[in-house]
Parts: sequence; structure tokens; C-alpha cells
Amino acid sequence: QAQPAQEEEKSTFDVILASAGEKKIQVIKEIRTITQLGLKEAKDLVDKAPQPVKEGVSKEEAEKIKAQLEAQGATVELK
Repeated sequence: QAQPAQEEEKSTFDVILASAGEKKIQVIKEIRTITQLGLKEAKDLVDKAPQPVKEGVSKEEAEKIKAQLEAQGATVELK
């Protein structure tokens, strides 16, 4: 049987907004900066959390986005 490929280092990550937290407006602003979405689209993404913010990004970019959102009080997962 083949071994599962999960032992390899992942090269791409999905940044998932799990929860906006208390500072929802700041999180929406940060989402707009990161994704270039319009205000309505960014608000919808935050309101419907958990939602992917960015998919298929490098580990470095994923960590940077996670830090930016967590600084605003959001809960973020990397998958």
C-alpha cells in the first residue's frame, strides 16, 4: 500500500476566516486590502464566515495574511 502523501511539506495553503471577532469593521477593511474585493463582497465574506479569504497561496503569504487578520481580532485557519 502507498503511504499517504500528507508527510510532504504543503506548498500551497488556503487562508480561511473562521470568525471576524469583535472588530468586524476592521476585519472587513483588512479583507478588502488583502483581496481587492469591494465593500459588499468583503462584508458578505466576513458575515458568512467560515469562508476562504485566499486560496492556493504560499506558506509565507498565508502566514502574513493570517497575522494581518489576527491583529484585527479575527480567528483564522490555514488549510
